[in-house]
Amino acid sequence: MAWIVLVVSGVLETVWASALARSAGFSRLVPSVVFGVALVLSMAGLAFALRTIPVGTGYAIWVGIGAVGTAAYGMAVLGEPVTTARILCLVLIVGGVVGLKFVH
Repeated sequence: MAWIVLVVSGVLETVWASALARSAGFSRLVPSVVFGVALVLSMAGLAFALRTIPVGTGYAIWVGIGAVGTAAYGMAVLGEPVTTARILCLVLIVGGVVGLKFVH
């Protein structure tokens, strides 16, 4: 259960980071509210998962999911550049996250 919560919390990190970008410095209400709710849920899920998953492993996986998700969102939705180097770096992050899960 902790691993499922950790993955969902990582996805919520993508949500709050994307909402933060859309909030225009908290000047737009809906993205600001989405940011706050997703942030609280993401942190609560991380805290729950870290009750049974080692902090180094759990935090690295949470950040990795959030970083890859946010970068993918930026490329797919926000028009950020899609380059071979960026994709390769994201694949390396995914490989590290999967590796951490397997060595846990």
